[in-house]
Amino acid sequence: MVLLKKATLVVTLPLLSLGFTVKPAMSTTFDKQVVEHFVAEMEAKHQFDRKALAALFTKVERKQSILDAMSRPAEKTKTWGEYREIFLTNKRIKSGVDFWQQNLQALTRAEKEYGIPAEIIVAIIGVETFYGRQSGRFRVMDALSTLGFEHPKRGPFFRNELISFLLMSREQNIDPLALKGSYAGAMGYPQFIPSSFRRFAIDFNNDNKVDIWNNSTDAIGSVANYFKSHGWQTGKPVLATAKVSGKDYRQALQQKLEPQKTISQIKSLGWEFSAPVVNNTKARAIELTGKQGVEHWVTLPNFYVITRYNHSTLYAMAVYQLGQAIKTKRLALNQSNSKG
Repeated sequence: MVLLKKATLVVTLPLLSLGFTVKPAMSTTFDKQVVEHFVAEMEAKHQFDRKALAALFTKVERKQSILDAMSRPAEKTKTWGEYREIFLTNKRIKSGVDFWQQNLQALTRAEKEYGIPAEIIVAIIGVETFYGRQSGRFRVMDALSTLGFEHPKRGPFFRNELISFLLMSREQNIDPLALKGSYAGAMGYPQFIPSSFRRFAIDFNNDNKVDIWNNSTDAIGSVANYFKSHGWQTGKPVLATAKVSGKDYRQALQQKLEPQKTISQIKSLGWEFSAPVVNNTKARAIELTGKQGVEHWVTLPNFYVITRYNHSTLYAMAVYQLGQAIKTKRLALNQSNSKG
């Protein structure tokens, strides 16, 4: 690859003398000094060839649509009832059953070796990419460069992901311009960001390469490894529905994702649970707006592990409920087939 020093940017329009103003076109390139500084850093810290990397950036494009998409994530603009309708559909549930059947061996092995329920792995991939069908249309280099160089708040985070992506591409011998993903630079069946790929992606089918883009077996093993590494407690519950009473129940509600109170503390504030939970278990009481009105839940440490994948209560709830729906549908089909 080749690199330039002039990965620059401004698009100028000829002056018109017709008496009206022409709006300048949006730049599709980046500030020259920002790119040069990044290239120099990659050379100094990670021994990249400066000229090759500079040449790479001449082919990278700034995407305003990526910045726009980052400003309106669904998790922050929808109620739980609205968010749930996106993912808990008959089509996604049926496709989840099909994906489970097609990947039964890998899912059974992942469950056995890592202790992660198959329905959770299937649901993660179902929510993220509809089982690999919708893995993203943006070049990862464009997404991470746009966000890393220009996002007003999360620029440092995405610059680090851009570094991880370039290191990953070198380690895996992949053309960095060839990979596509989400507007946030997430990739493959499980939508791993580059730092997660480097830490948690595995060669689960033992073919001496890690491929989460085209290989569902590697994707399944990688998701299982991610959950195990983040503290999933095998055989433990994820959440329970709740009923509330009295005047003090709202004191139990918690915004932070990580459980802070014990079950007994939450009970003392007027909460009752649909399933027995050990009193000293750390938990989080939440209130959501569903389609039928207000819902109360208590989420447990395994629910918190799901939020390590995406730091959102609505996301984790969708994953859990989709997984349960897929598991129930699959069991019903298997029972029907055995009778037939």
